[in-house]
Amino acid sequence: MKGGLSVGYVSRRTGLAVSAIRYYEEEGLVHPGRDRGNRRVFRRGDIRRLSFVMIAQQLGFSLSEIRAALDALPGGRDPTREDWARLAQGFRASIDARIAGLASLRDRLDGCIGCGCLSLDRCALYNPEDTAAQLGKGPRFVFGAAP
Repeated sequence: MKGGLSVGYVSRRTGLAVSAIRYYEEEGLVHPGRDRGNRRVFRRGDIRRLSFVMIAQQLGFSLSEIRAALDALPGGRDPTREDWARLAQGFRASIDARIAGLASLRDRLDGCIGCGCLSLDRCALYNPEDTAAQLGKGPRFVFGAAP
């Protein structure tokens, strides 16, 4: 690939460590070419991809979710403004669900800690006979409504 960007430049431009950029390459989030010296050579669009990865991670999305979103772009081309709008819309539903879950947790935090269970004097209402124990260790009803 002639005339591309070095990994050092991409690192300075994005604020990512070179090791992080290499890791994202291993994870299939960017696909740099190689020059004659076998050094990584990036496209300008890779800066946008890496910026998207950073933002999506800060919002709590996993690398597999981010990869799936980027893989949905047609032909691996650089994302357009319309692509970003579509990706953002898809993430919006997940973010809204998390917000609703956190609001529910906030509103129930003083009464129910999710059947771990530290509210045994009231927990019989939500978890009689400790039926949540059948679901496994730890809190079970943190983000959803208690059964």
